[in-house]
Amino acid sequence: MPVITIEGQPLHYQIRGTGFPVLLGHSYLWDSSMWAPQIDALSASFQTIAPDLWGHGRSGQMPADTRTLGDLAGHVIKLLDALDIKRCAVVGLSVGGMWGAELALLQPDRVRALVMMDTDLGAEPDTTRARYFQMLDTIETLGKIPPPMIDAIVPLFFRPEAALDGDVPVSFRDALARFSPAQLRQSIVPLGRLIFSRPDAVSRLASLDSVRTLLMCGALDFTRTPAETIRMAEVIGCQHVLVPDAGHISNLENVEFVTNNLLQWLKQRTDENR
Repeated sequence: MPVITIEGQPLHYQIRGTGFPVLLGHSYLWDSSMWAPQIDALSASFQTIAPDLWGHGRSGQMPADTRTLGDLAGHVIKLLDALDIKRCAVVGLSVGGMWGAELALLQPDRVRALVMMDTDLGAEPDTTRARYFQMLDTIETLGKIPPPMIDAIVPLFFRPEAALDGDVPVSFRDALARFSPAQLRQSIVPLGRLIFSRPDAVSRLASLDSVRTLLMCGALDFTRTPAETIRMAEVIGCQHVLVPDAGHISNLENVEFVTNNLLQWLKQRTDENR
């Protein structure tokens, strides 16, 4: 994987294909490999770039001055600048959608198409924020994600009744157990606190271009719900799509549906903007 240094830290990213650039932002606690099926498909028509978020995959620790989702978007701007990418599409899932929206708000002329998946720019509800902060405190103290907590985390990313002994959930479980104490304390915990203490930014989404914005959500996602997606789509005035038989990681639970919708929508929007 190529690497760029941003604020003194190495940011690794995948880059494949040629054509109009498409930037992929992955979920918290995952890494750019979660986009493997979409990278395979999109890179046949687009230049596809997928960075590893700080502390995830092969990227270094989160820079010390990172405080907001806008800061994360600023880091991605530096990546785009280094790659001399003047215009791009952004597809972000969960926190990838959060910083993707911030990027589009900061640089609307650069982000020519935006897809936010299984995400919400509203403030985290009090009950889940308190639960997540308690979990983050425990992880910071222990320097690891204990097995009972892994048991609680894994189901959050998949549809109810999903077979959690399948290849993708088991691989995710193993990845959670492999996080080092340094990764957890320097990046995962502070990044989690940043995400779950985010201010309500839904009203700001009205500034997005409704024609160039698409929202997608797993129809069975109970972590970032379809209701949240519909609320944001109404504010933006844009199209939204619910992904059948999918929970939070909808791109992996219904690969064909998500990939086909992304290909169709991105080809239409990027053709209009060439």
